[in-house]
Amino acid sequence: MASQEHWNLENGNVKPLSKEHRHGHGHSHGRTAHNMSSQSLRKKSDLSLVSKVRIGLLRQFLTNLQEVILGTKLSVLFPAIPLAIIAQIYSFGRPWVFGLSLLGLTPLAERVSFLTEQLAFSTGPTVGGLLNATCGNATELIIAIFALYQRKVDVVKYSLLGSIISNLLLVLGTSLFCGGIANMSQEQKYDRKQADVNSQLLLLALLCHMLPLMFKYTATADTLTATPTLQLSRASSIIMLIAYIAYLFFQLKTHRQFFETQVEDDDNNDDVSDEEEAVLSFWSAFAWLVGMTAVIALLSEYVVGTIEDASTSWGLSVSFISIILLPIVGNAAEHAGAVIFAFKNKLDITLGVALGSATQIAMFVVPLTVIVAWILGIEMNLDFNLLETGSLALSVLLTAFTLQDGTSHYMKGIALLLAYVVIGACFFVLKTPIGNSFTMKWDFITKIQKIYHSFNPLSSFCVFSVPNANILHLGAKTSSGTVFSA
Repeated sequence: MASQEHWNLENGNVKPLSKEHRHGHGHSHGRTAHNMSSQSLRKKSDLSLVSKVRIGLLRQFLTNLQEVILGTKLSVLFPAIPLAIIAQIYSFGRPWVFGLSLLGLTPLAERVSFLTEQLAFSTGPTVGGLLNATCGNATELIIAIFALYQRKVDVVKYSLLGSIISNLLLVLGTSLFCGGIANMSQEQKYDRKQADVNSQLLLLALLCHMLPLMFKYTATADTLTATPTLQLSRASSIIMLIAYIAYLFFQLKTHRQFFETQVEDDDNNDDVSDEEEAVLSFWSAFAWLVGMTAVIALLSEYVVGTIEDASTSWGLSVSFISIILLPIVGNAAEHAGAVIFAFKNKLDITLGVALGSATQIAMFVVPLTVIVAWILGIEMNLDFNLLETGSLALSVLLTAFTLQDGTSHYMKGIALLLAYVVIGACFFVLKTPIGNSFTMKWDFITKIQKIYHSFNPLSSFCVFSVPNANILHLGAKTSSGTVFSA
């Protein structure tokens, strides 16, 4: 491996890279856990045939195509993208469109990570870190925005909640279990500094989710809680975004060493150093990133538009599909990378992937969707209902207790995995329709009240709620004194 040529594209010509270029053009780039995780799923491209093409533009296009499309072990899933588009155009079964779109999103998420890393070689580690922090969970963010545009607020909440829980329990649990089994003869240790920071931010996010929930359940019978809950959620979202900005400054500037992954760089470990080279120019990487984002947006629109048809066809609730299936398939590449490094007894990378993704979704994607909904005039709050918020709270607490001593073994992984199975079983048997929440019922009653007054302006209309129960009593009194109730 040490004798293998290193290639780069320069002015349409494929040229070998010098040792300085192989190592970041003379300066080192901090390697985060997300970089390392995504690199574990990449494969080297043999550019010897492409280098023989004499036309410069064609050679450049073929080189980029080989690096971007064929440079990943997940390239076998790329055919799902045109199949999903064909299924949508020719009106095949909508569950097929949903399934194919999910499969197509899997390699795209890994390729976005690869392209942002390529941009980092030209922009520097700080800007590259910001790109990684922004695009790291681009799939979840785009799906959430399309669901918001279609007024499917419950799908937004379910999918983001599922991403957090799957990272904390499924990804981390599988990694700790597999790493413990593979390294049973030696003690597994990791640096607690990064885990402590992420755990604190997750607890802060949990507090911001629990306050609107407790606000609703502590309200008296004559208190209308919808508007105050919405205002509290928007204020909490702004605070969460401020905390996330502080976290980025902490991660990229003042305490970068907590989050960088140091790998031995010698002649016997050339596989790792090979991955540090820039194989795309800045504008090529930028163009491919824009194109990949557009395809993700298209497939996300398909997913959101067909999720209810898939739910009906497969006999699964929308909550189960959103909380369990979407995160598993959509983040499969990132999850696989975390497990691979756990096998290699590199738990710092595994923790960086699992906890980092959960923190990014909880502190950035969730509050950002609340703000975007605010801009679009959609009332989305941080009240994820009792069952969902309780699952999130127990997941965060269980993870925090699991990581408190700085060591790991397979029993910790088993505990996290079984917790995820129990939560998955809970939402599997739960058949609550979308929008069947107390807030949705109240909005519906408010509309009825306005319609009633338009026909009977001299009558009175009142609604009584039973505290801590999803029960509404309606009453109306006409001008003649007749009283109706329901």
